[in-house]
Amino acid sequence: MTHDKMRNVICDVCHRMWQLGWVAANDGNVSALLPDGNIMVTPTGISKSFITPEMLVIADKKGNIIDSPSGYRYSSEFKMHIRCYEERDDVKAVVHAHPPVATGYAVAGIPLDDYSMIETVIAIGSVPVTPFGTPSTNEVPEAIAPYLENHDAMLLANHGALTVGADIMTAYYRMETLELFAKISMNAHLLGGAKELPGNTIERLISMREDYKVTGRHPGYRKYS
Repeated sequence: MTHDKMRNVICDVCHRMWQLGWVAANDGNVSALLPDGNIMVTPTGISKSFITPEMLVIADKKGNIIDSPSGYRYSSEFKMHIRCYEERDDVKAVVHAHPPVATGYAVAGIPLDDYSMIETVIAIGSVPVTPFGTPSTNEVPEAIAPYLENHDAMLLANHGALTVGADIMTAYYRMETLELFAKISMNAHLLGGAKELPGNTIERLISMREDYKVTGRHPGYRKYS
């Protein structure tokens, strides 16, 4: 993908996130790893609804700005994105947002780790709540690092949600799946609680990930080996 194409895709994802109500004001950030090892990331201080391609920033993994056509600086949470790329060589894109229902679970400290919905078992597996970290500090990268090995979607305690993927759209779609699962889980709770799938069914679904070409790391590790 060319830089121009990647800029357009990132902007499209930003606009979708705003339209869905996952970000307010200047919330959220999106990044993608470039072939040369640098990172294209959304700027700080700009609503995702207003972001245009020339506003995106390219920086290296040490935080040095390589290119910024409009003179913007990168997101204040760039450290979190860098850590994702450092921990996982299969991660090429990162999406951070505050989808309301999933973030509600994050604020309540409740993981989305049951296996009650077929599509979610296949697409993202269990979703943990990572320890609290003060935004824009090294606390957040340190908090998520232990979970990156086995998860492509995480709830950030008292903060929001984070998804990673082999490309921008995969990371974005995982955020969509996460928020939908949070909505369904909340409705199921109101109706008396979700009914978890049998262990052997969960194992079969996990084994189907390869057939569906689902990449990433999201094992059914909680109860089932």
